[in-house]
Amino acid sequence: MAIVVGVRFKKAGKIYYFDPVNTEVKKGDFAIVETARGVEYGEIVTNSKEVEEADLVSPLKPVIRKATEEDAVKVEENHNKEKEAFNLCAKKIKTHNLDMNLVEVEYTFDVSKIIFYFTAEGRIDFRDLVKDLAAVFRTRIELRQIGVRDEAKMLGGIGCCGRSLCCSTFLGDFEPVSIRMAKDQNLSLNPTKISGICGRLLCCLKYENYLYTDKKKNCACSHNKERQLVPKPGMMVATPTGDGRVMAINRSQQTAAVELAPGNTITVGWDEMVEASKVEK
Repeated sequence: MAIVVGVRFKKAGKIYYFDPVNTEVKKGDFAIVETARGVEYGEIVTNSKEVEEADLVSPLKPVIRKATEEDAVKVEENHNKEKEAFNLCAKKIKTHNLDMNLVEVEYTFDVSKIIFYFTAEGRIDFRDLVKDLAAVFRTRIELRQIGVRDEAKMLGGIGCCGRSLCCSTFLGDFEPVSIRMAKDQNLSLNPTKISGICGRLLCCLKYENYLYTDKKKNCACSHNKERQLVPKPGMMVATPTGDGRVMAINRSQQTAAVELAPGNTITVGWDEMVEASKVEK
C-alpha cells in the first residue's frame, strides 16, 4: 500500500495522485508538485490515504512543498501571460492561414513550457507556427489538438437544462455515452434534443442509465417467473377501463400511458393490464 494525496490542476479536471512525503498537506491546500510536464501548482482535493500500488502509475511523483502566497501571485501572473500569448498565437495562426481554432493557452508553473490547445477538422501542419512562437517566447512550445468535448469543458457554457455544463463544473473524466441509453430511457431521438453544445450526446444520459438497465433486467426476470406483462409502445392491451394502445412506458414506476380513444389517454400500472390478444373471449 502507498500513501497518496489527490491533486487537481483545473476545475473539474482529472485527479492525479502524488506522494505527500513529509509536507503535511491536507484537503483544501494548494501545493507545488513535480509532474511529467514540469513543476505545477495544484489543489489538494483528497486527504492522505492508502492506495494499492497496482492502481498507481509508477513512479509516484512527490509533492515538493505546500504553496505560499508568492506562488499564488505567480500563478496569477501566468494567467495574465496566457491571455497575451493567446492573442499573439491567434494572430500568428491568421498570418499562416491555418485552418485551426485556438481554444486555450496554458503555462506550466515554472514557465518551462507553454501549451496551446486547438481544434481542427483534420491534421494541421503547424511546424512554421511553432518556430514563430518559440522565437517569441523562447521556451518549449507544445500545440495540442483536442476534441469538441474537451473544448466545451475548457470554455464552459450553459446546457439545455439551464445550468452550467457538467463537464466544466464537476465531471473529471468523460464516460462513453451511446444512443442506446436514450432509447432505453424512452427519450426522443431527435439529435437537437439529446446533444450538448459540443454536438455530442449529452453526458447526463449516463447518469440514470443504470436505473433503466436494472429495471429492464428485473422486468425480464419478473416476466419469466410471474408472467407479468412488460408492455411496449404500440402494444394493444386490456385495462380495467377498457382496451387501448400503449403510447409510452415508465420503467422506474412500472406504468404505461394507454390511449383508449383519440384524446383519451390514461396511466395504468403494468400489473393492471394484460395483452389484448390474450384476453379470453
